[in-house]
Amino acid sequence: MAKTLILAEKPSVGRDIARVFNCTKSINGGLEGNKYIVTWALGHLVTLADPEKYDKQYQKWDINDLPIIPDKMQLVVIKNTTKQYNAVKNLMNRNDVNNIVIATDAGREGELVARWIINKAHIKKPMQRLWISSVTDKAIKEGFKNLKNSHDYDALYHSAYSRSIADWLVGINATRALTCKYNAQLACGRVQTPTLAMIAKREEEIKNFTPRTFYGIKVITKDINWSWQSNKNESHLFDEENIDDIITNISNHSLKITEINKTTKKKYAPQLYDLTELQRDANKLYGFSAKETLSIMQDLYEYHKVLTYPRTDSRYLTDDIVPTLKERLEASKGGYYDHIINKILAVPIKKQAHFVNNSKVSDHHAIIPTEQPAMLGSFSDKEMKIYELVLKRFLAVLLPPYLYEQTVIKAVINKEKFTAKGKIEKQTGWKEVYGKIEDEDNDDQSLPLLKQHETITVNEIIKTTGQTTPPAYFNEATLLSAMENPIQFTNSSSKQINTTLKNTGGLGTVATRADIIEKLFNTFLIEKHGNDIRVTSKGKQLLQLVPQDLKEPELTAKWEMELAKIAKKQQKSNNFINEIKDYTQNIITEISSSQAKFKHENLTTKKCPDCGELMLEVNGKKGKMLVCSNPDCKHRETISIVTNARCPNCHKKLELVGKGDKQMFVCKTCGYRQHMNAFKKERENKSSLARKSDVKKYMNQQKKQQTSIEDSPFAALLKLKDDLK
Repeated sequence: MAKTLILAEKPSVGRDIARVFNCTKSINGGLEGNKYIVTWALGHLVTLADPEKYDKQYQKWDINDLPIIPDKMQLVVIKNTTKQYNAVKNLMNRNDVNNIVIATDAGREGELVARWIINKAHIKKPMQRLWISSVTDKAIKEGFKNLKNSHDYDALYHSAYSRSIADWLVGINATRALTCKYNAQLACGRVQTPTLAMIAKREEEIKNFTPRTFYGIKVITKDINWSWQSNKNESHLFDEENIDDIITNISNHSLKITEINKTTKKKYAPQLYDLTELQRDANKLYGFSAKETLSIMQDLYEYHKVLTYPRTDSRYLTDDIVPTLKERLEASKGGYYDHIINKILAVPIKKQAHFVNNSKVSDHHAIIPTEQPAMLGSFSDKEMKIYELVLKRFLAVLLPPYLYEQTVIKAVINKEKFTAKGKIEKQTGWKEVYGKIEDEDNDDQSLPLLKQHETITVNEIIKTTGQTTPPAYFNEATLLSAMENPIQFTNSSSKQINTTLKNTGGLGTVATRADIIEKLFNTFLIEKHGNDIRVTSKGKQLLQLVPQDLKEPELTAKWEMELAKIAKKQQKSNNFINEIKDYTQNIITEISSSQAKFKHENLTTKKCPDCGELMLEVNGKKGKMLVCSNPDCKHRETISIVTNARCPNCHKKLELVGKGDKQMFVCKTCGYRQHMNAFKKERENKSSLARKSDVKKYMNQQKKQQTSIEDSPFAALLKLKDDLK
């Protein structure tokens, strides 16, 4: 009996599809039923070959071998997933399989995952495409009723392929050129280098910032505070003498009301979440890194199946989702917000423009709950936090707008203008979900009944002062925002380029930004000072050595404009790739002919036990370590790890330093110190708070942290096909 093979991107999604079609028989690499065989990738199973695959001479990095531009790009099976690739290949080649359904993630990268596997395996069978945004049983069944011809997505694949080739050519060659030229571990890429440049630019703005003192006037009458306004509607001036003259002019005069305006205002809920906005809020509210939030979202999407596809850049829904909203609300019951859900369900749910707009949804709609009932008791604390963020935003857009009456009173004191604002809430609306939130207007106050032309005695005149402040250092939340909208960091006056950057989501994608930030940390180009992100000396020097194009967001915009044309069949993939080959040659020429120098400013006096070169002291994301300065040597040692243990005196996080019996916890803030043995005994004695298993678990967690910060920055350079984006 002929069967259809379904190729999913991940095992969890594959098992969901298998369950829907009653594929219960376990086979090598998949599950089988009467009509379907379901198999899966593990993300990418196939990728572009490393340079040494084309010629063994490329195993040694030599600037004279550059640029490396193969005549034909080769695909290779990723080593650690070879077993699954072979299983997928064998299933596809089975005689009883007469057609294939591509069920990888619905997007540019998902298309690449499937096509590379199929191309590497030389499969020529008929293919169809499944395109869905959630993996609930209902969504899967509906998707299979509306399977598309796989050729409808050929152009999307060509676009993804072209992007991958371009990143390989530029990333591999530029990184090898920089590393060889300056004998240092220097990596660059189309996305990560402009991101690094944005962080450096912000630091420069802060360094060069000069604060200015400004002055204003506050007048107090009975029950009301009034703010001065200039004829240009300024609330303050930098000229103190001018403010002093105004205060003299209004002293000993009464205030006369000239105008009372009452306006009913309507405020809709914040838009639904896309991944970047969710990562921003999770970082602000809970301190989650962008990568951590994506990982939690993946579990809520794939394992719990309570949220829709996470890697979306849209904040709207499409018309076809509206009829499913009632079912999604019912499935979200069982928690703190049931009374709000019942209130929404009490009246028919209507499509509204502030959350439904087909034209503003590309591959996937905004993140919302699915129709799968939420088993809240099975969530971890972090999963619950992310789930509630999404649920609250979903409920908010379905509630009525927030209505309030705003009163603005204008007055004069001896011809100088003053204003006072007040607000009366008329309808709580969506704010019921959040309670009091921080975006309230600080000028609003309770106002007594007043009449136009009324004269009021002035009780007090106060000169107010303040200082302008520099922009804040980036943290992960604000860096994600800047990557999403990097226009203020561009040098381009081209409206088309700026529009493209905005429309294509800026630097990276919702799926890759978290990894880009991690790569910058792991290659020691950036480091953390508290929550602030700073560029290291290595990062600053890299920006001096990299060709200008690779530091600017405009390069991404130019590429995306071409890739969009390829996806729309307006441009041929080969034309774009040939342009990239020419560009790569120009980059190598520029780097090779540079007279610049690189200097390790974090060299220690300690020599590497493996090769004898001096070691570098670097700040990893989770601690300090020593790394050999020789690019060919992989030796590294941990100096300290920032742990989750808290100082008993100042409650700051403790660092774990030393080795073996000399390990101890140290507080860098107040100087508190505690040996590891004492720490273990203290934990064991507090049996009511922690058992021996808890201590063992904690130590294993710290061991994992140690392993993660010991990852070789040079090893990352050897995997440029994944890292240099």
